[in-house]
Amino acid sequence: MNRTHVYKSDTLALEIQGGETAALICGGENLMAAPSPVWRARLVSREGKFTEISSRDAAEAIFEDGRIVFSGLPVAVTVCVTIKSEDGRIACAVDIENGTDLAVEWIMPLPLRLLPLWDDGGLPGTELLIPYNEGALLRTARNVTQFYPEYPSYGHYMMFPNMIFAQFISYLFERKGEKSYISLTAEDSARAPKEITVRDGEIYIKTFCGGDFGKNCGTGHRILLSGGKGGWEDAAGEYRALAIAGLPPGAVKVGENGRLPAWYRDNMLVISYPVRGVHDMDRMEPNAFYPYTNALPAVKEIAAKTGMKPMVLLMHWEGTAPWAPPYVWPPYGGEKPFFEFRDALHRENMLLGVYCSGFGFTRKSNLVDYDLSERIEKENLLEAMCAGPDGEVRLSNICPGQRSGYDTCPACAKGRELLAEAYEPLFESGVDYAQILDQNHGGGQYLCYSRKHGHAPAPGSWMTANMQKMLSSWNEKAGKMMLGCESAAGEPFIGNLLLSDNRYELCYHIGRPVPLYAFIFHEYLRNFMGNQVSSPLPGTTDGLTYRLAYSFAAGDIPTVILAPDGGISPAWGTRDFSEMPDREEILGFLAVLAGAFDDRLKDFLTLGRMVRSPELVCGEAPFGEHLPEVLLASWEYGGRVAHVLINPFKDDVRVKFGGEDVTVRGRDVLVSEGQADLIVAKNRYQ
Repeated sequence: MNRTHVYKSDTLALEIQGGETAALICGGENLMAAPSPVWRARLVSREGKFTEISSRDAAEAIFEDGRIVFSGLPVAVTVCVTIKSEDGRIACAVDIENGTDLAVEWIMPLPLRLLPLWDDGGLPGTELLIPYNEGALLRTARNVTQFYPEYPSYGHYMMFPNMIFAQFISYLFERKGEKSYISLTAEDSARAPKEITVRDGEIYIKTFCGGDFGKNCGTGHRILLSGGKGGWEDAAGEYRALAIAGLPPGAVKVGENGRLPAWYRDNMLVISYPVRGVHDMDRMEPNAFYPYTNALPAVKEIAAKTGMKPMVLLMHWEGTAPWAPPYVWPPYGGEKPFFEFRDALHRENMLLGVYCSGFGFTRKSNLVDYDLSERIEKENLLEAMCAGPDGEVRLSNICPGQRSGYDTCPACAKGRELLAEAYEPLFESGVDYAQILDQNHGGGQYLCYSRKHGHAPAPGSWMTANMQKMLSSWNEKAGKMMLGCESAAGEPFIGNLLLSDNRYELCYHIGRPVPLYAFIFHEYLRNFMGNQVSSPLPGTTDGLTYRLAYSFAAGDIPTVILAPDGGISPAWGTRDFSEMPDREEILGFLAVLAGAFDDRLKDFLTLGRMVRSPELVCGEAPFGEHLPEVLLASWEYGGRVAHVLINPFKDDVRVKFGGEDVTVRGRDVLVSEGQADLIVAKNRYQ
């Protein structure tokens, strides 16, 4: 057990001693804070009892021919770890020979207990890049401790393909003024569900294997350990190259995708509001925007003042109950007034979209008189719901304030039948967009361990394959109607969910957002800013212009939420309207963004690829730590590069950009075009 073996890549040396990873050497320095197991795994019994094991539990570890065989474990399994150096990386795969009657639930190769992050007592510059929602840089691991996946599912779990959209995690650090990174990447074309996060100091990728009782099981893919010079964009660039080399089904660049409607690349603005109540827990009485056509004057005015094409995105429009999935049809008040509104918008060259609520199955609404309890019991519908490891179906964790109910399993025949019954009328409605998987972050389905559904008794790649198949059939039925989800589409679904609610500001709850999603996948799809619910940024004019600037620079369609009086709400979920963003200032700023889009940025922001930006030195925004007062993103298209700098505040700002002193005017967009190292700065209005 004490034998030591060293595996080397171009930049790293991994030292394994017995059952532990003893060191990870980069630049002559050991970055491990303490040894960690070579692997961890968990097995589950038919009764739902878990058994967790690790390499530390093995009585013997035999190193042979590039493999390490671990035996003498607390349960009758033998674990084989294959490690080798390839293409400048260290590659690791784990296989389990199962001599028990248990099922392998998950396997975690090479968890790494690296030196602490910056705000956890580590050196300055030590951060973690996590593909959470839009993408976040963490200076502390403290804010992700509540997000570990378990049944019943919860939307914010650090789960791929859900809130985590890609299959990697990167550790960033600085030494002697030089930035470097280390990445763990899953080389998994099946894109099985994974937990990707940091816990108790360990950074890891945990693959849910979909093992069956008494059957051998493995990761089915390799975990790649790599290192390089540079910051988060360089780590993202390495992953982008791997991802693009093996795209999921249906993923096509926007400029080559004949399935997209003509409006997809237009200068868009999402305008969202409810037609009942004011917030999610309000009394669901019709408000000033019902009948639906009551909103037309406000929508037309916003379109005229901003120069943008509106997509009205309705909330609380369902004829059943707000946020009471899966049944949404017919619309509140019936089809006739709804279709009148649709047709009126289309005559004005405007668009109509609706929020739906994903795979939940509502037992009872907490907002209106809507109760399916009798039907659930009469038709034994619990058999179509996600079950726990013990086979029992429990109430859902998703939006329990609005409803009580269960999570539908779309991998069983009855579950698919229920979802088709609910959503197929919507596909025939002539609506332009449906956020059909709101609450299903990233488009993933919820955890299910049922032994009656025909799938494996543990989560695994069957979930991803099922979702890809079902979403592809939905795309066919929906025609030109775009489909989307809450947060941006997870990597397996970027060919299916082509317009989604990318609420980047959710990243503030765990760290600082960076446009990681756009950096990796923007050439293949477009997203919108989202309804900004739970945003920790202030609801002031400056707070909203800052959020609009961030999303626009990242290539996302801006979004505004209408208040009951037609004003601009600080964000969805607002209950106190005593302090509001200045409506005219917001519309004026949107007009500036629209002008920049039309004049110089349309191709960059709809067809372009994000690239690493030159250095920007500026002050901090007046709210929140570590937020720059000027937003920056750089885009490449057609052999040209556009650096987009946006000042969301009233006053002019002097910054140093690419080594040059530059003024960015208040509430304006500065575009610098040329090569990546050439600054040709010019304000639109000078």
